[in-house]
Amino acid sequence: MPGPGYSFLGEEERVNVEKVLRSWDLTRYAYDKPEWTSYVHQFELDTQKTFGAAHSIAVNSGTSALLTGLAALGVGPGDEVIVPGYTFVASIGSIIYSGATPVLAEVDDSLTLDPVDVEAKITPNTRAIMAVHMLGAPCDLAALRDVADRHGLALIEDVAQACGASYRGRRLGTHGEVGAFSLNPFKVITSGEGGFVLTDDAHLYQRGYSFQDQGWFPLRTDTGEGDVLFGLNLRMPELSGAVACAQLAKLDAVLNAARRVKAELAGAIPLPDGVHRRTLHDAKGECGTLLVYVFDRAADAAAVAAALGTKTMRESGRHYYANMPQLAALAAGETKVSPFRRAGTEQKHDYRPGSLPRTDDVLSRAVGISVGVSDRYLGAGFGVTVQSDQPEIARVAAQASATFTAILG
Repeated sequence: MPGPGYSFLGEEERVNVEKVLRSWDLTRYAYDKPEWTSYVHQFELDTQKTFGAAHSIAVNSGTSALLTGLAALGVGPGDEVIVPGYTFVASIGSIIYSGATPVLAEVDDSLTLDPVDVEAKITPNTRAIMAVHMLGAPCDLAALRDVADRHGLALIEDVAQACGASYRGRRLGTHGEVGAFSLNPFKVITSGEGGFVLTDDAHLYQRGYSFQDQGWFPLRTDTGEGDVLFGLNLRMPELSGAVACAQLAKLDAVLNAARRVKAELAGAIPLPDGVHRRTLHDAKGECGTLLVYVFDRAADAAAVAAALGTKTMRESGRHYYANMPQLAALAAGETKVSPFRRAGTEQKHDYRPGSLPRTDDVLSRAVGISVGVSDRYLGAGFGVTVQSDQPEIARVAAQASATFTAILG
């Protein structure tokens, strides 16, 4: 079971899907049923209520959500967007496809954006900051919001890995101008594939909606207030919407289960000298989907990871900038790394391995134990699930504790 919501799939999702199959209403638009509310639209209404946002746009993936958010903001050629060097490749890819230029910034002990380095990377071309809430935990949103406001920048929240988490009592995805979410199988809740965008700004909503649905105004009207634009087809299918509605209703149950298991697991693993748990900017608000340890020495982290059959966060595939071949190609000046785009503007930026030394260092010292997300590619190849019982939690805790002691002495 890759993500916690996946293990909660059940009769509620099945009932919704079977209702769609009985009617064959496979799209959110049923033109001959004026009183009908699709599951996709119902999901948008439900996310508005759940997250406390004025507007929601359902789309077909988290990547589409990011691209829709960027399009809503009007980010494009000549603009720069600051993004962490530790994220999934989709965060950077969405910036590339918007026509803008990604500017990589360091992460700190929280494994999220370092606000100090973000401010140091601002130039006259900077248009937005993309705050990625990695591994279920929020960024330092107070500091990032302050930086964005002082420099007149938009704040985009990438909430793909932290759906339902909060910061200072307010759900993630509502602190920035736009919030982008993913619903793939490895996320907190899932619709198989899917995503959504939140915003409180009516103009951004109109632009985002138009962008993901061929330029139509909300809710697919020919005319309206706002901007006329060409759009794409990034719509969420109705079957995905049916599953998403049922999963969203279980969000708090999923989070409560992950937080309970994580607390029990963490409490059973004593901390010897030489290791600490990663910094959390809101310990009560995080999802609890991973338990991350940061070691004083990279060699100790590598040894612990190997003994547990997992790997350090620095080895977590295309979540780490130095493991993204696309960035290496960009740094080398290759012109075919991104279709529909002229290369060249990125050459003044350094994407090569070693360009973010503090990120390189902390990721080499970080080891994650899975709680709600089981994903070897992410570096969560050892641990428990939200369905684990007390004996299994105790067994995993004992194994981790014994390994820490054996390596650290």
